[in-house]
Amino acid sequence: MPVMADPASTGQSADTVEAKIARALSAGPPDITQDATVAEMGPHGAMTVLRKGSNDWTCVPGNLDGVGIPPMYEDSVAVQWNRDRDEGKPGPTTKVPGIEYMLAGATQRSDSDPFDKTDPPIKIGPHWMILWPFDPKTSGLPTVHKATGACIMYAGTPWAHVHLMGAP
Repeated sequence: MPVMADPASTGQSADTVEAKIARALSAGPPDITQDATVAEMGPHGAMTVLRKGSNDWTCVPGNLDGVGIPPMYEDSVAVQWNRDRDEGKPGPTTKVPGIEYMLAGATQRSDSDPFDKTDPPIKIGPHWMILWPFDPKTSGLPTVHKATGACIMYAGTPWAHVHLMGAP
């Protein structure tokens, strides 16, 4: 019988652990996800490991019932970047760029406000990100995503980063 996670304790849907692992692994390139840790975030920021990995990457299944909570695949820097944002810090505490994949697609509410909780959801196709404070003026990149190409998401904020559509 499949193992069921307790949705009350994880803040996630009552999917089987196997379904959550499969969804999490869909977010990144298979040659790296095969050795990644799979974990999910609980309602108070605690991570529950669903599968222990052997590299520096973490896949999370996300919560398909929410906006801005997609399956994602992150290096350790991206994990910290996202934790800083989720905790409402004024900016990331990371000192080097992070990499994050969302190859299963995502939803978000804004290209410009990292804390927008009210605008209608925007559906985004498969993409990946370089989490580092990029400036559209010096990079020449646009500030609104399109179906292909790159843009600077959250330009003018400490959370600005390069958003690249498609798989790397």
